[in-house]
Amino acid sequence: MEIQATLPEKGRDLRLDVFRGIANWWIFLDHIPNNVINWATPRNYGFSDAADLFVFISGYTASFVYAKLMLDRGFIVGSTRLWKRVWQLYVAHIVLFVIYIAAIGSVALRYADPDIVNEFNVAGLVENPIQTLTQGLLLRFKPLNLDVLPLYIVLMGFFPPVLWLMLRKPDMVMIASLVIYFAARHFGWNFSAYPAGSWYFNPYTWQLLFVFGAWFALGGALESRTVIQSRWLLVAGTLYLLFALVMTMAGRFEAFGNLFPRWLYDAFNPNDKTFLAPYRVIHFVVIAFFITRFVPKTWPPLEWKIFEPLVKCGQQSLQVFCVGIFLSFVAHFILMLSWGTIWAQLGVSIVGIFILTCVAYYGSWSKKQDKPSARTPKPAAAPPAATPET
Repeated sequence: MEIQATLPEKGRDLRLDVFRGIANWWIFLDHIPNNVINWATPRNYGFSDAADLFVFISGYTASFVYAKLMLDRGFIVGSTRLWKRVWQLYVAHIVLFVIYIAAIGSVALRYADPDIVNEFNVAGLVENPIQTLTQGLLLRFKPLNLDVLPLYIVLMGFFPPVLWLMLRKPDMVMIASLVIYFAARHFGWNFSAYPAGSWYFNPYTWQLLFVFGAWFALGGALESRTVIQSRWLLVAGTLYLLFALVMTMAGRFEAFGNLFPRWLYDAFNPNDKTFLAPYRVIHFVVIAFFITRFVPKTWPPLEWKIFEPLVKCGQQSLQVFCVGIFLSFVAHFILMLSWGTIWAQLGVSIVGIFILTCVAYYGSWSKKQDKPSARTPKPAAAPPAATPET
């Protein structure tokens, strides 16, 4: 089939790094309960949040990185490179999984606090450790806050045939993604979890944002240019973002929520995150279109030094994400010991982000050390001096 997708321009898009970095910061903050600094994250001001941004950028980046490789070297090579990344993600998840549950178990044992085991959903390890660990390896058992990475693994694992088709029929793949999304919402499709229930991030519905990110990278942004630049989107989109802000605040403050009709309040509260409610998708799409409109790839401030920590955290996203998940537990535990004072909340948040930034800078430096250094060629040896004739 003829290639119909438009490949992204060469060169790194700093917008991806900046927003992926800030998504990691937001995820870290959102995973610390009873933390006033959480009010700095977007989940308090609209329907979508850092998870939506993370999944969208993951799809965008996957197509950005592997599309040309698949075209140049074929489906097999492109797929194996993608699955190599999936393996890296899986290994990172297992390492994080083991460290995470070991830390939770140690804290619960050290402080004789069994409630923390239940709070972080690791009680099954005490009752049935072998079965629980096995299900953890199969991605069916997930302690609290370890939901995003398994979703990413599944979406990337199924991405090779999706990318192959999207390079040839991008709009058809986007339509197929929408069909799966609405079918999953209608029929209640989801992956089963252990020991009961289902995945918090339903892969059947969250694939929509991942595929949308890939479609956006492979020509969707160009196709949507007229809409993105239109005046009606600016007006309607702004009104919708304001409406989302009002409905989200209604869910945060009971007295404010009581001002609205019950049918209106109940339509948006609680926010349906598991099945990725349509109003949530629309909210994120509007934001994505606005960012595309007002923050072009060549936007000069992206080069400013102030954004460098975010860029580094975006470039080293996997390790920053994993460390952030662990640090969120540490921060939660510290707040439990300090009675959660405002100063303690501010301190764990700032120190946590500082550590994440240090991890990113170290990861960037370490990768440079793995590359062979450019050696200065040795000067040619001078010819031997002629001996005088005797």
